[in-house]
Amino acid sequence: MLYLLHEMAYYSAAPLRGVAQMTRDFWGNKANPAAETPFGRKMYASAELFSTVTRRYGKPDWRIDSVAINGKDVRVQTIEDWSSPWVKLVRFQRDTTDLRRAGVKKPAPAVLIVAPLSGHYATLLRGTVQEFLLDHDVYVTDWVNARQVPVLEGRFDFYSFIDHIRDMLKVIGARAHVVAVCQPGPPTLAAACLMAEDNDPCRPASMTFMGSPIDARFNPTITNDLAQEKPFTWFKSNMVHNVPPPYPGVGRRVYPGFVQLYSFMSMNEERHKDAHWSYFNSLVDDDGDGIEKHLEFYDEYLSVLDLTEEFYLQTIDLVFQKFALPKGELTHHGRPVRLDAVTDIALMTVEGEKDDISGVGQTQAAHAMCPNIPEDMRELYVQPGAGHYGVFNGRRFRESIYPKIRDFIARTEAAL
Repeated sequence: MLYLLHEMAYYSAAPLRGVAQMTRDFWGNKANPAAETPFGRKMYASAELFSTVTRRYGKPDWRIDSVAINGKDVRVQTIEDWSSPWVKLVRFQRDTTDLRRAGVKKPAPAVLIVAPLSGHYATLLRGTVQEFLLDHDVYVTDWVNARQVPVLEGRFDFYSFIDHIRDMLKVIGARAHVVAVCQPGPPTLAAACLMAEDNDPCRPASMTFMGSPIDARFNPTITNDLAQEKPFTWFKSNMVHNVPPPYPGVGRRVYPGFVQLYSFMSMNEERHKDAHWSYFNSLVDDDGDGIEKHLEFYDEYLSVLDLTEEFYLQTIDLVFQKFALPKGELTHHGRPVRLDAVTDIALMTVEGEKDDISGVGQTQAAHAMCPNIPEDMRELYVQPGAGHYGVFNGRRFRESIYPKIRDFIARTEAAL
């Protein structure tokens, strides 16, 4: 019912959006002699703000057409190498001619960036991908909005996630490097353990976990406390809803993206209010930089996707309530996931000092959990001053975190 009410509210606001857009166009028209008056600018800003806040935010584009390497522009093409109803394996192919012009002669290590399946699209990692493209052949898990998947396509759960990681690593080929950002940490580690035990030739050469709840018992945050305070049945009864028409996934039970978005925004409510007030003032002052900066962030942040009921609830149950992986109790299709099976996969963990989603200690717990990885194949890093988002994007990521991951992958490659 909540999902249906959400859709009804959106369509009910359509007339108001239409009026706001006409108002915006009228007061934004330079031919209007009153457009540049204080009253005109405020009318324009109010209408534009209303239109922006109430419009539909679809899946963003990657917008990565090139990267600058050694001062030369290298063209980038996105290619879908593999897909299932639930995900597309996107490869960012750098132009070989441009690479030669930039002085790049050696083959680059392949890196699979496992994007979070926790409410936002993989494009949230645009900045992450751009940095990795400087030195690597980059692949990304581009997850599909569950409301777009017909019920006839079946289920997608926590164990399906593990299977998908294995399948995609096999598509990429032998000894790629895997980088899991936030939520994918536990299932990615489980996939690596299973591949290691099988001596799979496509097991990763290294695994890097960034701001991930590998063991959510350490330094619990508000998110962890909520998962512990509420019984499992509460999440099933209150957080899961049916997809309404006209979406292809009508009737599918999902954890709606707009519910997750509200949860994220409520954690920093004042910050978001201040950001929109600053956006209003930028519109009044015709501050192009302020307007562009706001839209760039919120066009991505307000674009959300739905998760299947089974994946969402199993993640709550296995990762945040039972702590199955760190306790050694996780099984996959009846098979125990053996953490001690990992012996030749290098391990790096990255955390942010001020991460309010995955507290310090939750990610680095992977080191103690994998006792048979040699010490010279490990690296642990905590970024001072970084919050959750700053672990994988922004200035601190570009200047401090990425160079460490790049060097870690290079050392691992040299030792193969």
